This record gives sequence, structure tokens and C-alpha cells, in this order.
Amino acid sequence: MTLSTQELLLSRIRDVADYPKPGVMFKDITPLLADPVAFTALTEAFTEFCVRHGATKIVGLEARGFILAAPVAVRAGMGFIPVRKAGKLPGATLSQAYELEYGTAEIEVHAEDLSAGDRVMVIDDVLATGGTAEASLELIRRAGAEVAGVAVLMELGFLGGRARLEPALAGAPLESLITI
Repeated sequence: MTLSTQELLLSRIRDVADYPKPGVMFKDITPLLADPVAFTALTEAFTEFCVRHGATKIVGLEARGFILAAPVAVRAGMGFIPVRKAGKLPGATLSQAYELEYGTAEIEVHAEDLSAGDRVMVIDDVLATGGTAEASLELIRRAGAEVAGVAVLMELGFLGGRARLEPALAGAPLESLITI
């Protein structure tokens, strides 16, 4: 990814102060999604990463990860698998609970969507504390698939998600297009 691509992406991310609660600086990606040049540049950067690391399927994490990962899957000619919050998928699922700052959460994937031989790239908008990404890697491996890597638009470096995710990556790459 060129520096100009990174600058383009960053210029289309809007800061919203005190959202969703006082003291939080929310990173709004809707202006990036509304700009076809920026959204295409993001899709191309993620597609290149998936191809370079031999991915065969792409997982998008609910909910903004769906928006980012689906066009990458189409562009790369790979299958798209949604990883959803618990209780949102019909049929047989694999689930994984994980720790949040105040409590726990759970994500699920359809059991038949991933199998041995798949090399899976996880795509999401933000890497914050790393809990959701870490749980998704566990789900992928429990389904018998291999982790090709994790790609995010933004990494909030001050929250330590990379360090938390490192053991779960087990050597697979983590690509962050923008680090804040």
C-alpha cells in the first residue's frame, strides 16, 4: 500500500468526540465507505494482502467487517463467511466465548462454512483490544481450517490488541493499514 493510499484512507475517517459515551473518540468510517475512490483503494489493499498470503476464504467480523470483507471476497474470487454475534445464525454453528472489559461475549460461525484445507483471512474495521479477533481465530481453527492472517483498516495501538492477538496468530501475519 502506498503512502498516498494510506493518506487517502485516513482523510476519509471522521473523528466523533464523546461517542458512544463521554471521553471516547469514535472513528467513523462511513465517509470512507461513501467515497468510491477510497472504498476501492481499501478493497484493493485488502485483496492484495489476501492473495499474497494464500487465503482461500475470507471471514468478516460483525458488523463493519461484513461491509469491508464482502467486496474483498468478490474481488479476490473467494468465499465470504460472516462471523456473527451469538444467536444470529440459523442452523448448526460453532461458538466461541471471549472476555470483554466488563463481562463476556460470544461469536458464532456456521459449522459447514469452514473446513480442512481452507486458509482463512479475517477482515475487520478496527483492532482495539483484540478479543473478537482472537475468538475468531479460535473458531477458524476449531472448524479445522488454517489462519492465513488478520487484516484491519485501523489499529488502535494504545489498547494493546496486537500484543493480545500475537499468541493466537501463531505466526500468521497481522496487517493494519492505519495505526492510531
